[in-house]
Amino acid sequence: MSSTDRIRVVVGDITTLSVDAVVNAANERMLGGGGVDGAIHRAAGPELLAACKAVPEVSPRVRCPTGEARVTPGFELPAKWVIHTVGPVWRGGGQGEPEQLAACYRNALAAAEEQGCRSIAFPAISCGVYGYPPERAAAIAVREVAAFLADHATPAEVLLVAFDEPAAETLRAALAAAG
Repeated sequence: MSSTDRIRVVVGDITTLSVDAVVNAANERMLGGGGVDGAIHRAAGPELLAACKAVPEVSPRVRCPTGEARVTPGFELPAKWVIHTVGPVWRGGGQGEPEQLAACYRNALAAAEEQGCRSIAFPAISCGVYGYPPERAAAIAVREVAAFLADHATPAEVLLVAFDEPAAETLRAALAAAG
């Protein structure tokens, strides 16, 4: 079985998935926001915000620097854990964005492994208001997840979650290209 056999593309609402962990495309403050971040906070309930506020700041107004990951319980989500990671804002690709986005996937997967997660669901990190081109982001997501899975037994299943069919097709194309 190749590492890409453990990756599935699904269309749906990440907050409803029965997985061990969902990845939140958070901001550095970890206090909720729009898009996936807001949806996860709403679905998890107010305890998630309290747990995020309890994460120590590493610099003023920063609990989770870009590319890093932090873990909180999932509270009212079906997922046991929320792995918060902060993707880069797209500035043309020459400001370290590919490396930062790759780090998001690696660090979230490492955090999932540390928590003993057998399954994890990722949104399209940085592809919303942060403006990362979806095709480039999908290629990085698939490459980093496949590379991690090639060297690790867990998680056993990784879901790349698309909010609509066009986004799913972009992810499927990246997965097919990775072979």
